[in-house]
Amino acid sequence: MTTEDEDLQPRKSKGQLKREAEGAQALGTELVELSAANFNAFIDKLELPDDLTEALVTCRTIKAHGGRRRQLQYIGKLMRGIDCAPIEQKLAELKRGGQVATAQLHQIERWRDRLIAEGDEAVTELLNQHPQADTTQVRQLIANARKESALQKPPRAARKLFKYLRQLLAD
Repeated sequence: MTTEDEDLQPRKSKGQLKREAEGAQALGTELVELSAANFNAFIDKLELPDDLTEALVTCRTIKAHGGRRRQLQYIGKLMRGIDCAPIEQKLAELKRGGQVATAQLHQIERWRDRLIAEGDEAVTELLNQHPQADTTQVRQLIANARKESALQKPPRAARKLFKYLRQLLAD
């Protein structure tokens, strides 16, 4: 016999069930393809069932295409039995963290290029925003970078300026 709760919930179509299964398998594939450090941190943070953790670790070692495909299908089957929302949330956080770091590096590159191209105007703006910066060192690095560029030498001073800016902007 069915209860009233079961009658009120609409049944999922076969297509919907298939999309959910494919989504779970795709999520498992994303987990397997994480870098080693991210994968280990991810496994440590989330309390996944032991059989799923074992399947994920095993899949990372399988090189044969057919075997890997079957293992991913097995992972998808195991993931259908758990709540995938926390996993999706952690993956999204991980991706955003990488995007933030990339954006910071691009900002530092823009500062370096501006300092070399514009000179005093950009230095003044940098010092207004970051008064703790060493004016003498910044100006010296800019002058060296311009000299190297004019003589078509490797950008050693520009790299040093980048490192200095990365340290300055991280504070």
